Amino acid sequence: MSLRDEDVPGWWTALGLPGLVDAHVHFLPPPVMRRVREQFDQAGPLIGRPWPLHYRGDDEECVARLRALGVRRFTALPYAHRPGIATYLNDWAADLARDVPEVLASATFYPEESAAGYVADLLAGDVEVFKVHVQVGDFDVLDPLLHEVWGMVADAATPVVLHANSGPVGNRHTGPEPVRALLRRHPSLTLVLAHLGAPEYAEFLALAEEFERVHLDTTMAFTDFFEDLAPYPRELLPRLADLVDRVVLGSDFPNIPYAYAHQLEALERLGLGEEWLRAVCWDNGLRLFGGLGRPAAEGVPGAG
Repeated sequence: MSLRDEDVPGWWTALGLPGLVDAHVHFLPPPVMRRVREQFDQAGPLIGRPWPLHYRGDDEECVARLRALGVRRFTALPYAHRPGIATYLNDWAADLARDVPEVLASATFYPEESAAGYVADLLAGDVEVFKVHVQVGDFDVLDPLLHEVWGMVADAATPVVLHANSGPVGNRHTGPEPVRALLRRHPSLTLVLAHLGAPEYAEFLALAEEFERVHLDTTMAFTDFFEDLAPYPRELLPRLADLVDRVVLGSDFPNIPYAYAHQLEALERLGLGEEWLRAVCWDNGLRLFGGLGRPAAEGVPGAG
């Protein structure tokens, strides 16, 4: 029988875990989320295929779902797709993190003249994770406007969830080589490479092996949907198993075309063992992002 969302607390309890840490969850201002969902519904040019969303609730419903699943810490991961929007997204995400104890204080940046200033302010404040989306934003991670930004983020050791892989639809700036060049300039960057680097799995895995502060997130990897889109080469699994301390759970909730439980089921059926699952689903995320924050509150005041 397939794992269902209501089975998830029993799943992590059987592993001896107190819950889950999810490094790749999205919350966006409602007008932005509506536009994102329209792109998925229309199989827009950045999506490239039908993508029937399984979850369509508002922020309060999505937080309640994650709490019911036992996700104790999760990101918000706003991402700037053009100049001039990052501050709006960051302010909104900061309010969400203040209202929802489990949410990591998440922010984004984009190559623009103001980036160094607002990133410096964020690093001086409470930010815990950044999201940078090359596949949507269509920009070069080596853009000179970001050189100072990357240096500051590296020095602060603040994780950056980076979608620079070419899935689901690549552009002129996606792929492993710009990221390799970035890491050679800033080898101490703490990067979390989204989707295990799909479809350039081997190349992004090699980056994690080469640079000690590079992580991989499991977002959508090994699910039936993603295996049809970009199957993971099974010959890479021993190397992924060896990287046990730098693979973190990611889901892409709520923008997924299946139940959350299926991501966990897909990881379990790899057969890499319970120790690997415990590290991926809890230990590594907790170490990467820190403690569990404040006790959970009721509702999501101000999240709308």
